[in-house]
Amino acid sequence: MQARSTSSKSSSGLRHDSRRGFLKAGVLGASGLGLADLLRAESASADPKPESSVIILWMRGGPSQHETWDPKMDAPSEYRGVFGSTPTNVSGARICDLLPQSAKIFDKWSIVRSLHHKDAGHSSADQICFTGYPAPPNRPAEGPGNGYPSCGSIVARQLQSQHPELPAYVMVPRMVPGTGSAYLGPACRPFESLADPAAGGSFAVPNLSLARGLDVNRVSNRRGLLRNLDSIESSLDQSREMEASDQFQQRAWQLLTGENARKAFDLDSESATVRERYGFMPAYKAPTPDRCGVPAWSQRFLLARRLVEHGVRLVTVDCRWWDTHVKGYETMRDGFLPRWDQAYSALIEDLDQRGLLESTMVIAWGEFGRTPRVNKTGGRDHYPNVFSAAVAGGPIQGGRIVGSSDSKGAFPADNPKSAQDVLLTMYRHLGVDTGVAYLDNNGRPIPVLASGQVLRELI
Repeated sequence: MQARSTSSKSSSGLRHDSRRGFLKAGVLGASGLGLADLLRAESASADPKPESSVIILWMRGGPSQHETWDPKMDAPSEYRGVFGSTPTNVSGARICDLLPQSAKIFDKWSIVRSLHHKDAGHSSADQICFTGYPAPPNRPAEGPGNGYPSCGSIVARQLQSQHPELPAYVMVPRMVPGTGSAYLGPACRPFESLADPAAGGSFAVPNLSLARGLDVNRVSNRRGLLRNLDSIESSLDQSREMEASDQFQQRAWQLLTGENARKAFDLDSESATVRERYGFMPAYKAPTPDRCGVPAWSQRFLLARRLVEHGVRLVTVDCRWWDTHVKGYETMRDGFLPRWDQAYSALIEDLDQRGLLESTMVIAWGEFGRTPRVNKTGGRDHYPNVFSAAVAGGPIQGGRIVGSSDSKGAFPADNPKSAQDVLLTMYRHLGVDTGVAYLDNNGRPIPVLASGQVLRELI
């Protein structure tokens, strides 16, 4: 593809002679807003459908293809899992028998069974799935730092200006490796909810609250707010990132005082019936894992639905930790699979009933799969040679299976697919221009995506 070079510095609309401007708007983060960096993103593409959105259910750690969407019931015992398979509501399609609710609505979602790449490291493989590029050499083993911008950061860069009263890119609850903005800068980082719907109790996003001593009614105009912010420690001005335009300041103020963002994050306004359908547990009070070590991330799915419903373009939900090296069967049976089945089926049905599934693509996957052979501790290890993903919504037709793995679930048997194929399909749905190139830190133009084919079998 031919990339069109765009300097991230020149197209951001920033006035670099105004560090004080950033102190005034950017310091909203210190007072509790935390969206300052995000609001500078400007559109670099033609307007997409305004309602299009994406939810990424990130199953970090790598879910086993054998114990989820590609059971191998005819494989030898050392490869085959202990779970059975169940028919779906689409003739000929079977999935793991611990996903019965998902099976009943398979006509609303589809599976890609032939994904593959070559990286067996968690954080480096994360980068492939979020950016479409391999991780750069000599990077830290863990952490959110990226060599290339995540898909969410690309969305923020190109689409933020179309809906400035809400962040275009949200992480629930916080960043994970692969989700950073790299050379697109802090303006394209995700807004992190920080508050975790999985923690139980009342849900409030700290970044949408004023600091103690500041009141929106008392400080009823932007100048008044800025005067109050003048009292915050001047050491904040030491950051080189503290630059912004008047337009950027105005957006930050609109977010803090506007109702749209507050309503989007108002999880407590959901009825008990809806919350229980996703897996709400009233007795669950502390942000601790359940007895299987699985965090109660079901309510994060519900928050993601609320966010896209109000206009957020891309939400990534952290669904970790599917790294089932030891006692994998027990962990999947007693923790991950029942909770996943309830929350995933609830999300798809909820989106569909609200008329949102047509505009909201849902991508459920991890950075790789698991080894076809079960190890000595009853688990499976890292394996990028073949893995699966569940996709739904937007242009995706339900009830389809793309590609296949071989008889042991070890390699693609036909129609191999790449992470770039998934990303390109997602970008096309959102209206992101993948032909644009942004300058990296060395001044080299890097295209949004250098390879990939749309998953036309699903459209």
